[in-house]
Amino acid sequence: MEVRYSPDQNGFKRFTTEELRKSFLIESLFKKNKIPMVYSDIDRSITGSAVPSGRTLKLTATKKEMAADYFTERREIGIINTGGEGSIVVNKKEYKMANRDGLYIGRGSKKVEFKSLNAKKPAMFYFVSYPAHTFYPDKHVKFSQSTPVKLGSLKESNARTIYKYIHPGTMQTCQLVMGLTELKEGSVWNTMPAHTHQRRSEVYMYFNLKPESYVLHILGEPTQTRHIIIRNQQAVLSTSWSMHAGCGTQNYSFIWAMGGENQVFDDMDWIPMNNLL
Repeated sequence: MEVRYSPDQNGFKRFTTEELRKSFLIESLFKKNKIPMVYSDIDRSITGSAVPSGRTLKLTATKKEMAADYFTERREIGIINTGGEGSIVVNKKEYKMANRDGLYIGRGSKKVEFKSLNAKKPAMFYFVSYPAHTFYPDKHVKFSQSTPVKLGSLKESNARTIYKYIHPGTMQTCQLVMGLTELKEGSVWNTMPAHTHQRRSEVYMYFNLKPESYVLHILGEPTQTRHIIIRNQQAVLSTSWSMHAGCGTQNYSFIWAMGGENQVFDDMDWIPMNNLL
């Protein structure tokens, strides 16, 4: 497991492009038959993926970073499948996971295993985990059961649908909130107007991008913005003090996951468009 430490606002201003990418960008996800993970000091999130191809992958704790006997001993997990059909076994229960299905796993599940139905078209499980203070029940959320919210317009190049999977309107969690956003063809901007949320951090994972395409992800304080170029199936960490928005060379999708002390979805500090520098 890789460990990341985030800079404060002053250190951020002096970062080179390479330093920005090393601190915030997660490049190496979705490797066959591996579970790469990044542990961040930003709200102690763990971001990872599992692509089982012809074998079962077991999610285990790392002693050095987690000091736990099993992964969810003191954690909760949100998972969304971005690939072929598969399943997740939690203790003795197996959840069938179609493309874009989600699963919440509460604290205390000793067994978590990932499987694919077809090794040639494997499931691609993306997950984000945060510390949990108590247990809440596991819950399978099919894509059809997610809560859609339509935002933006084609005129503003940001017509998109936000699908809420794990949030207070559908289930109880300790701090995890998670969902999926899809942009319509012809739209390229996400999260505009931009915002910050001081009471929680966030992780974005961009996908459904062609190999030659990218998203220019904007981060930093509103008057000290920087950018990171992000390719398909890469993720970016966002601190509570940083704005986060993006513009792509095509329409795309991204999974967002938040953790912190406030789960209210609209708890944001909006930034007027003419204040950005």
